[in-house]
Amino acid sequence: MQLVCPRCSARNRVPAERLHEGPRCGACGEGLMPETPVELDDARLPAYLQGSDLPVVVDFWASWCGPCKMMAPFFQEAARSLRDLRFVKIDTDANPRAAAQYQIRSIPTLILFQGGKEVARQSGVMNAQQLRQWLQAPR
Repeated sequence: MQLVCPRCSARNRVPAERLHEGPRCGACGEGLMPETPVELDDARLPAYLQGSDLPVVVDFWASWCGPCKMMAPFFQEAARSLRDLRFVKIDTDANPRAAAQYQIRSIPTLILFQGGKEVARQSGVMNAQQLRQWLQAPR
């Protein structure tokens, strides 16, 4: 299985059966499966999405957004408990290119990517139960 390092963007090969054993990047030593969402920027997001064999959930948010702040703890909890997904946060104010590329019209917006391609999108606040149901829905 291929995973991109959240720190240095190096591609790493990890046996699927070892994903939950705390794999580390061969180049920089960073953990490849952190229990908290990873903050990325415009430049690193495309490689991260395309280089990961696991599904990636991206939260497009902004620091001034009340609903974004309300949903943040639920997103963080999902990252801790749903270990077969990778979780990313993109600050739309600091990363306008990513927001434009994915046509983010309102925040918070979550996009689920598989193999670098969008497979599901949800805008608006979700509580913990709604978020879990959305992420675990068959696609």
